[in-house]
Formats: sequence, structure tokens, C-alpha cells
Amino acid sequence: MSNLPMSNLPMSNLPATMRQIRFTKPGGPEVIALETAPLPAPGNGQALVRVAYAGVNRPDCIQRTGAYPPPPGAPDIPGLEVAGTIVALGPDCGALALGDAVTALVAGGGYAEFCLVDAGLAMPVPKGLSLLEAAALPENVLTVYDNIITRGRLARGETFLVHGGSSGIGSIAIQMAKAWGARVITSARGEEKGVFCRELGADVVIDYGGQDFVNVVLEATGKRGADVILDMVGGDYIPRNLRCLATDGRLVQIAFLRGSKAEVDFRHLMVKRLTFTGSTRLHPSPADDRAEGRHRRSRQA
Repeated sequence: MSNLPMSNLPMSNLPATMRQIRFTKPGGPEVIALETAPLPAPGNGQALVRVAYAGVNRPDCIQRTGAYPPPPGAPDIPGLEVAGTIVALGPDCGALALGDAVTALVAGGGYAEFCLVDAGLAMPVPKGLSLLEAAALPENVLTVYDNIITRGRLARGETFLVHGGSSGIGSIAIQMAKAWGARVITSARGEEKGVFCRELGADVVIDYGGQDFVNVVLEATGKRGADVILDMVGGDYIPRNLRCLATDGRLVQIAFLRGSKAEVDFRHLMVKRLTFTGSTRLHPSPADDRAEGRHRRSRQA
């Protein structure tokens, strides 16, 4: 807790306590509990946000099972992205002001009535979006941008492949790559998910339940291959991804649903001058890194 000027923390207008969600132990939905906790006070460079909506992400669900601990120093309360209104400010918060509507990627604590947000991570709600819509933006949008634009260097006119197009990451990746001017190929299982991906803008949809994505990608590109691949699957997808990359192609790895080990012939990297890179999701990164990434993306966009 910090000793803050009364002008920054109008205590008379805020409750002394708040409600928050905690996982009582590793397990299923039955371990989700509602509890009362003291209202946190913002420290230097922090804003206190009254949470209108919090996003629900896969890491939250995995954290509930005990397999995804919070990053060091982060609260053990789940919730990685929030949207709401600033109700208190600590010192050195720049241009932020009480009453600002913001959305933010946080290291934890979003499943609560109030959440502390580092000032550098508080983003204005985009014009035309509600707080409900804005709460679903930070984790997936910033992760996708960081990986396909910053790391993958996707350019207008290139061919982009994302696996799992109907997932949260996949659905954002399809829309972002299409808006960036790329030709988009994606994989999904079944007709219903395929229709969904096409509605988002995918040019080619691969039903991975019955089609080999390597063959489809090579056929769709005249045997040239994809320029950028965003992969969350790993395992046996890794060597197959390398096979269907174009010369000077880039493979970006962000998860390993099928495992992080594979037998790979790395001659593909040499012969086709490939780049194989990757990152974790943004929320475990230090706040300064997340803030710099957020401002870098704003400048580039």
C-alpha cells in the first residue's frame, strides 16, 4: 500500500473492500471461490481500475488446474486482461486521468472488482468499441501482433498460415493478417469451424481432420510455400511447418499443444534461408517489456 495524495485517491468515493475470485486449490470449476479482500491502493506509476469486464483466457483455466503458476511477483488472483474506468492514480502516471476508460494486459488480478494496472500498460478503449469488447483485446491482439508483425515481419502480399484458426489466437491472427494485406491460410477441424474462419477472412481453410496441411499449402501457393507461419501446436507440426515454408520464410512458435520435442531435418533452414523464432504470451513478461512492446506496436500501427 502507498501513502497517496487525497486528490489522487478519493477514498470517500471508494469502498474499503472489494470482491475477487480465487482458486482455493488445483482442480475443476468447483475450486472457484468468491471472497472479500482489502481494496488495493496504487503505487508509483500505477492506476486503480474499476473492472467492468475481464477476459477469460486459456492460461486462467490452466492456472486453475495448478499447471500454470502466476509469474513471479504477480497476484495469485486470475485474470490477464481487463477493461474499466480509472478511479485512483499513484504518482508518475503520465497523461492518465481519473475517469479514463482503459483496457490493459495485466500479470494477474483481473477477476476482481478493482485491479491495479501499470500506467504504461493502460490503453485507451478504441473508438467505437464497448468496454465489453475492449476487455477481449489485450492478451490475444498484442500477442498476435508481436509475433506475426514484429517477429514474423509479415508484409503485404505475402502468404500467412496460422494453425487453429477458430481459436482465440487464430481468429485474431486471421483478421489481423488479412487487414495487413496478406493472403491467409488456416487449419480447423470440421465444416462449422471452417465456415467461421472463412467469415473472418481466411482465403484457404484446411480441415486437418482429413487433409495434410503441407500438401494443401504447397498446392495453394504453386509449391512456393507460406512466407510466415504462426504455430501453437508444435510436436510433429514443427518439421512439417519447415517443409511448407517458402524461401526466406519465418516460422513463429508460441505454444506446444503436441509437445516441445520433434525430430527435425534442419537442412531446410539452410537451403531455404528460413527463420525459426518464438515467444511466450506477453503477460508473463516484465511490466517494462510489456509496456515497451505495447508502445512499439502503437507506433508501428
